[in-house]
Amino acid sequence: MSQAVIIGTSGGIGAALARSVRASRAFETCWSLSRSAPAKDLATDWLALDLTDEASIAEAAAQCRDVSLVIVATGDLKAPEKTYRSLDPAALARAFQINTIGPALVAKHFAPLMPRNSRSVFAALSARVGSIGDNRLGGWYGYRASKAALNQVIRTLAVEQTRSRPDSICVALHPGTVDTTLSQPFQSGTPAEKLFTPERSARALLGVIDGLTPADTGGFFAWDGQAIDW
Repeated sequence: MSQAVIIGTSGGIGAALARSVRASRAFETCWSLSRSAPAKDLATDWLALDLTDEASIAEAAAQCRDVSLVIVATGDLKAPEKTYRSLDPAALARAFQINTIGPALVAKHFAPLMPRNSRSVFAALSARVGSIGDNRLGGWYGYRASKAALNQVIRTLAVEQTRSRPDSICVALHPGTVDTTLSQPFQSGTPAEKLFTPERSARALLGVIDGLTPADTGGFFAWDGQAIDW
């Protein structure tokens, strides 16, 4: 049996994903990777990983083998800019470091561990606001731009992986608005029926992943399976 890797398990969605994947018993091992230790029930098969430190990413990858599922469930959203007048170089650099560069380095070190002749999935949590075509409200420069860049990383990874791994699937996923620490400051306008628990979002995302085929590689999908405009 192959292994699964969930990155970001100290967060709400990442922890819920790891619990659901472990409960499925579809993998020999489900690694939980995060900078800080996760909940006690996820402590088994936990590896330390810091998205801002490539050496820690490489060290974690060296502990894994035969990986057929990687989900990068990380993200950073702090003080989103309402106007270009609020743009700050340090804040922009931080957004790209966590939302784009970190997942790209995860791909660098974990994609080679995925099988050449059987199905594999590399998925990263993006956001609908990262869609360039769907941007009608403006604002949130750093978060929008870093997630749009992540989408391009995933699309490019899909092209490269297909050349050597024709059954591979690389996708960006929008988890919906989920009741987590990241989204709590921005939930006030969200209807109750559209605010998901981490568990509901995780179940939906894993359902989308289960239904994907290699023809879907390079795509951007919402929690309900609907394709999102890049």
